[in-house]
Amino acid sequence: MKSLQDLKIHLYADGADKAGILDLYAKPYIKGLTTNPTLMKKAGIKDYEAFARDILQTVTAKPISLEVFSDEFPEMRRQALKIMSWGANVYVKIPITNSRGESSLALIRDLAQAGVKLNVTALLTLRQVAGVAEALNPAVPSVVSVFAGRIADTGVDPMPILRASGALLEGQPRAELLWASCREVLNIFQAQDSGCAIVTVPHDILAKAAKMYGQDLTDLSLDTVKMFARDAVDCGFKL
Repeated sequence: MKSLQDLKIHLYADGADKAGILDLYAKPYIKGLTTNPTLMKKAGIKDYEAFARDILQTVTAKPISLEVFSDEFPEMRRQALKIMSWGANVYVKIPITNSRGESSLALIRDLAQAGVKLNVTALLTLRQVAGVAEALNPAVPSVVSVFAGRIADTGVDPMPILRASGALLEGQPRAELLWASCREVLNIFQAQDSGCAIVTVPHDILAKAAKMYGQDLTDLSLDTVKMFARDAVDCGFKL
């Protein structure tokens, strides 16, 4: 039976549900974790620092990315340095621009030179990746998160963009390319085939992958038919 443990790509659990985070952190096939303000909002998080520090009581041995939430660069920098101080395994997520479309590259360069481990996020274009590749510090570990799922949502195949992104990052030996906004189990394998080091996967898709990866398709066909038959009986359908 195939196992997620056998994948070459690193699976990162993406979410803000504490129980889910701690459960997945314990799984050997989960190599890291990520979250963001939108996921925290969905999970009902009100106190950012309390949530993060609580999670970091347990999440100590695998990397975790925590995002700044200011829209102003000086405050982003202050937040980044504070978040960095919470743990040696913490990567600070910096969006490629603020909400006004102003580039974050100067801040990224500043933080990278200060030794902050960064996860540069919300990238969708090769121009953005090229800018980040120039700004990062080759001596400091970093993650470059390209939102492949959002690219695919526009009808564009993200795989060539991810492959080209990997080429742009060749001069950054400690930068890892990440396939973000995973929509389905197949994306994990597309990310691997694109040369990505990491794929972030929502908790529900991780559960599906753990259950279904490697299933025999004939057996799965029969399970599907059984489901239809069972549900028809449960509904008491008659003609």
